[in-house]
Amino acid sequence: MRVFITGAKGQLGTSFVRRFEANGWDYQAADVDTLDITDVNAVMDALMPYRPGLIINCAAYNLVDKAETDAAAAYAVNAEGPRNLSLAARKLESTLVHFGTDYIFDGAKAAPYTEADKPNPLNVYGSSKLKGEEYVLQAPGSLVLRLSWVFGRGEQNFIHKLKGWAAKPGPLRISVDEVSVPTYTEDVVSVALEALKCGLMGVWHLANTGRCSRYDWARLALAEYGIDKELLPAKMAEFKTAARRPGYSAMSNAALSAELGLKIPSWEEAVKAFIRENK
Repeated sequence: MRVFITGAKGQLGTSFVRRFEANGWDYQAADVDTLDITDVNAVMDALMPYRPGLIINCAAYNLVDKAETDAAAAYAVNAEGPRNLSLAARKLESTLVHFGTDYIFDGAKAAPYTEADKPNPLNVYGSSKLKGEEYVLQAPGSLVLRLSWVFGRGEQNFIHKLKGWAAKPGPLRISVDEVSVPTYTEDVVSVALEALKCGLMGVWHLANTGRCSRYDWARLALAEYGIDKELLPAKMAEFKTAARRPGYSAMSNAALSAELGLKIPSWEEAVKAFIRENK
């Protein structure tokens, strides 16, 4: 099967490309410098000649705070882009895979969110991603996998930023009341490919297993890197950000694990694997 990957230079796209390269699979990949998914004509021109049977959309506008003052850009990439890919998927009768976010939830539940829970985004980013899901699901056979606190190769993740903060003098203040699930791109790729193999459709939660606070995540990551840095617990309210964030957005992967008959690694295992592979 021919596969077309968008957002190929991002964390998740990079992991998909590396996996496809390693296996010698037939694919084409594009990023914003070669394909603007917000331009429906550009999408059609790129996909129609290649005629992929599978479209994997890893493109996203994920600048959560900037989205508050640039909603047009967030909606263009996170909603209109998926809409254009959905239109192409319908024309080609191909499968479209799209990745959502835990930020479509408001955190009021204070227990792991399941696929049955009703979204209620607190910010523009979450709202734009939710709209993108709706467009993707208009394509028959489409698959939406919701992710949380994604990390992988690249600089747009908490672990990379943490290392930069740790290099500066003084203790680090990290929130203890912001809870979700760190999710490793390599695990996302493995589970997503298994889901496709099994013909899954609709919306599923794909996060590593368990949950933690930002503070817990930072403590484990620094320990794995062997970085001796004082961490001080802080509250989310101490950090003034443009966008409101859910205090609790952990998602349960139980339904997906059961459907596929597999055990998704814990967030601790995932963080250790990432650091071991990328030291």
